[in-house]
Parts: sequence; structure tokens; C-alpha cells
Amino acid sequence: MGRKRKGEKLDGWIIIDKALNLSSSQVVGKVRWLTKAQKAGHAGTLDPLATGVLPIGLGEATKTMPFIVDASKTYEFKMKWGSSTTTDDLEGEVVDVSDVFPSKAELEAQLPIFTGLISQTPPIYSAIKVDGKRAYDLARAGEEVVLKSRLVQIDSIQILCHDSDSLETHLRVECGKGTYIRSLARDIAEKCSSRAHVSYLRRTRVGPFQEKDAISLEKLEELSHSAPAQSLLLSLMTALDDIPVVAVSGSEAEDLSFGRQIKGELLQGAESVQGTVILVFDNRPVAIAETIETGFQPLRVFNM
Repeated sequence: MGRKRKGEKLDGWIIIDKALNLSSSQVVGKVRWLTKAQKAGHAGTLDPLATGVLPIGLGEATKTMPFIVDASKTYEFKMKWGSSTTTDDLEGEVVDVSDVFPSKAELEAQLPIFTGLISQTPPIYSAIKVDGKRAYDLARAGEEVVLKSRLVQIDSIQILCHDSDSLETHLRVECGKGTYIRSLARDIAEKCSSRAHVSYLRRTRVGPFQEKDAISLEKLEELSHSAPAQSLLLSLMTALDDIPVVAVSGSEAEDLSFGRQIKGELLQGAESVQGTVILVFDNRPVAIAETIETGFQPLRVFNM
């Protein structure tokens, strides 16, 4: 018999507005401590120097994390023109300088190059593993770090402000999984025959989770003294809002709970679905499943 987890069984999402100089892991620890949740994890790391939307999954919601990690995201960031750094942000040492400050028109002319599916080389100060070690650990130890370029999706880039007094450009970008904003800023500057680094970075959306859904850790602590923890959570189904839902019977729900396939011919809502689906009983999620020729094969089963 498995050892019982300590803490309260909570299932759902808390969206934290991460503050500056906190790691994502520190936020998870604080949320778990405040809610006394048995299990918690974050869906998409934010650097300590970044702020904004950090989805925290509790309990069974952690089983839906891959859908949030893979979701599109929106960031706002500022490029500080004039110098590039070892980390491509404010934290690093200056490695190159330039007195080129492109006009807004010159900058706008380059942005289409960075939209769509593009090749991007991550910053050497990143969490990517090289031979089993984090790239940032190797870089801090003075070792040479060579990272392979990768394809990332940039849906749009918009200039919000271009200020010659502060030598900063404020932009908004919508992008896919694995995009490094620091690399994007570095590459845009180089394309403009200049140098720049990120001086401000904020994530305003992760998949279905918006900035308006997020609360600070301080607010969560305040609310935790006056409201049941479960009442503070968003449903785990929020992470699955674009996946078809199919209703199952009680006996089928029981079969699914044991990981068994179920037949799909007569299920309500199953007439035309293909691929990944959410199977529900009595409006409660039972499993994430994939369609097969004879019905549905459970991929993740919820213990609700």
C-alpha cells in the first residue's frame, strides 16, 4: 500500500503574478505552503528577472500541465539599446557596445524576418542541458557553451513604444513553446546592425490563463486566511478549454479509472471527434484519452 501524501487534496490551478527576483520553484514552494496542497508544480519557467503569469497546478491539475507548457504565450519586453551582455539581460556583463539606435521605421522593417517559424539559438545562460549539466552552470564555471539553434514559432511582434531618450523599445510578442525573448531581442538588434539586451520582461498570457487571472503571492496569503483553499482555484478543465469533451457512463468511468479502453460508438459527443478528448462523467473529468478505431484509450486518468 502506497504511503499517503501529507497535506490537503486540492485539484485545480492558481495563477500567480510572479514578482521580480523570485525563481519559479520558490513560487511553487510558497503556494504549496500557503494552500497546504499535497502536490504542486508550475507550467513554464519564468526567469527570476521576469515577472508575470506563472500557472501553478495543484493535485490532479498537474496531469494537464503538458497542455499548458505547449500552449502559446504573450510577453511584453523592453530592449535596451547600446550594449549586449553575457546573459542577454540586465544581469550579465557587457560584452559589446554600439551607438546605433535604429529609427522606428528601420526597426519595423526588420520585424517580419522574426515572425513565423524561425531559427533561434538560446542564451548560454539558460536551463538547457548540455551533457547532463545546465548551460548556465557551465557558463558560470567559465566553460565554453555551444548551444544548437532550434525552430520556434513567433506569431506576432508589435512595437508599443520606441523612445530615443531612454534608448529603449517596448514590444509585445505572441509566441510558441521554447521561445527565448532574450535571444529574440539580441537577434533583432544584430539585424539592425546594433546591440541590445532585455531590460524588462513580463509574461501576460500562458494559453488560456490571462494577466487578469493572476494574483500576487501576497494576495494569496491574505486570501488563504479567510477562504477555503479550494475556492481560490480555477478548475483543472480550464487548461483543456480547446479539447473536445465526451460524456461517459458510470460503468465506463469505472473502466477508465483502471486504465481500460472503452468503446465509443454510442457515447454522447463522440460522433465526429478525432485525436485527444476529455472524457467526463457527471460533469467531472475522468480521463484524457485518444480516439482509436474501436473507441477511446485513456492517456491520463483523473482521481477526482
